Parts: sequence; structure tokens; C-alpha cells
Amino acid sequence: MIGMAILQPVVVLAIWTMVMWVWMYATRIPAMSAAGIDGTRLVGSTGASLREKLPDEVSWKADNYNHLHEQPTVFYAIAIVLAIIGLGDGMNALLAWIYVGLRIMHSLVQATANKVMVRFILFAVSSIVLIALIFSATFAVFEI
Repeated sequence: MIGMAILQPVVVLAIWTMVMWVWMYATRIPAMSAAGIDGTRLVGSTGASLREKLPDEVSWKADNYNHLHEQPTVFYAIAIVLAIIGLGDGMNALLAWIYVGLRIMHSLVQATANKVMVRFILFAVSSIVLIALIFSATFAVFEI
């Protein structure tokens, strides 16, 4: 199908988001148990209230899971627009794969070493790639 190659990186990023969800709970639940936190007794609690009771390394996974629901939502929307208008192949598909690769690298850095400067560079470069996709969609949709 013409213009649909861009949907592959969309699906991969959605899969990666669920991988981070599993990783988050695979570390958070044992950490809560080790800290003596009974999740069945928590009422109205937020992730922020758990942060002070859990090791930073555990919170990093949750932080990244939340980040995967922020800027990537713009990526999903733009990628779907490009697919709908038949421009999801070629350079746009390549840019989408680059964006997804950078976001996965960002996740791995944040969930493990959490070096802020490395995360910032990965985020900044992925943002530039996303901006390129947005420009591509803008030029096509508005026939510029």
C-alpha cells in the first residue's frame, strides 16, 4: 500500500511503550514490596508520592513510561496524517524510523544510567526529526 510504510515505526513505538510498561511494573512492584508498601491499602496516591519511598532507579522507568505518552503522541498523529495522504514512504518513513530509534535509545538511557546530558541530546535530535516530519505534513496538507 502506498504511503503506509510509516505505520511500521508507529507500531514499533507503541510496542516499545508497552515494553516500558512491563519493565516499570517488573521493578516497581518488587521495590514497593521491599519498602513495605502495601499497594492494596493505597488510596488516592500518585507516582510522585511513591518517588520518595522507592529507589531512583525504579522511578526512572515510570518517568520514561510517562515521557512515552508526551511528545510521541505528536509523532503518532503526524505519522498517521502522512500515511492517510499517501506520503508515509521514502524519506518520511526513514525519518519515522530514526525518530523511533532515538526514542528507544532515550528510554534505555533514562531507565538505566539516566545521564541527563545524553538524554537531552537524544531528545533534542529526536525533536528535530519530528519537526522535519511535521514540516513534511504541513507542506503537503496546506499545499505549500
